Amino acid sequence: MTSPEILWNPGRGAPPPSTSDDLRPLEVHRRLPGYEVTPLVDAPTLAADLGIGRLWVKDEAWRLGLPAFKMLGASWASYRSLVRLLGHEPEWSTTDELAAALAPLGPLTLATATDGNHGRAVARMAALLGLGARILVPEGTATARIDAIAAEGADVSVVDGTYDDAVRAAAALAADDVLIVSDTSWPGYTDVPGWVIDGYTTILDEVDQQRVAAGAGPVDAVVVQMGVGALAAAVVGHCRDAEGRGPLVAVVEPLTAACGLRSAEAGGLVDVPGPHRSIMAGLNCGRASEVAWPTIAAGTDVFVAVDDAAAERAMVDLAGLGLEAGESGAAGLAGLRALCEDGSVDVLGPDASVLVLSTEGPTDPEAWVRIVGRPPTATP
Repeated sequence: MTSPEILWNPGRGAPPPSTSDDLRPLEVHRRLPGYEVTPLVDAPTLAADLGIGRLWVKDEAWRLGLPAFKMLGASWASYRSLVRLLGHEPEWSTTDELAAALAPLGPLTLATATDGNHGRAVARMAALLGLGARILVPEGTATARIDAIAAEGADVSVVDGTYDDAVRAAAALAADDVLIVSDTSWPGYTDVPGWVIDGYTTILDEVDQQRVAAGAGPVDAVVVQMGVGALAAAVVGHCRDAEGRGPLVAVVEPLTAACGLRSAEAGGLVDVPGPHRSIMAGLNCGRASEVAWPTIAAGTDVFVAVDDAAAERAMVDLAGLGLEAGESGAAGLAGLRALCEDGSVDVLGPDASVLVLSTEGPTDPEAWVRIVGRPPTATP
């Protein structure tokens, strides 16, 4: 196991003002097929092992019928994109009614780049609305993830190179009848990835409601995965007030794709060259989203980069709780363990209450069997 890398954020301050509007994604998500509040699991044995008072795990192994949280951002961003094209907010209560309301737009295709989960979510949303889907994946993407995207009815293409190469190729597909629904941004393309960030606030709205129902107070720390930064930006935006106060926020990445840590270190966005070969496939990103980064840069307290062995241990730990997390899904717990063992985070003491997000199920079942030692109970 390679030692983790920990960086206290030199740019920590008050996050920029939110640019989201008054529409709540949760109200749209509740109208999608299969919406249910995902579990918030109290894990006392694991908390004791880590030396903290209480550990909450938000389990996103299944969300809206898919094995990851990504449908929340993909559905909201797709919805906002289509409504803007339509020119007004339609009345609907089912996706069939929404599809009928969007019919005047004519044939459309939703397209994006992905390491797996986001692309499958965009493809699922396209299928629900009777639209086409083109999904681009980087070379080295697990066959199981490609097959799962194709099973949604999408046209899947493998791009030579990294995830970032796939992003550039997907951006080039934009046309009057092709809407790009990307969870990362680039100059001139910020609205849609901003809506992806907004879509993830449903997770945090649910957590707030669940903690109140459990009679629990506020958490002292939140540990969240990075990737391009959409989820991390949603967490920071939710947890921080206008003065930057709130629980400690820790962001977790693979050692080989630590674009957030390197950018914080440099004082601005930098590229981490590939190839990015971590088993934490959803976090194999060489550059953070330009729309997410200002919020992350100001509102994150500490960045932590971990190796694949740490993610594998976290998968086994979560399986011991009955939670089936994929490699990227378990990265948050891997980062928390690294911080607890480092001992430099004062707030992570025996009275601390900590929230970890487990962001995906076993999206590569063969790898999950190899790591955990048994088949998952449900195959995505």
